[in-house]
Amino acid sequence: MKKWIAFLTILPAIGSLTVVNKIEPYVFGLPFIVFWSTLWLILTSVCLIACNIMYDRKEQK
Repeated sequence: MKKWIAFLTILPAIGSLTVVNKIEPYVFGLPFIVFWSTLWLILTSVCLIACNIMYDRKEQK
């Protein structure tokens, strides 16, 4: 499970940016590529925090 969460942090860099490299549609007033990059920046942070919490629990036991 932990390896999959870590894998999700690099998922958007593995070719997905070539698929979403579009200006339209606009999401929240942003071009789609900017929205996509911002979304994955936030999701990557959440995944890394989750990994950190899981590893800290393991070390405390």
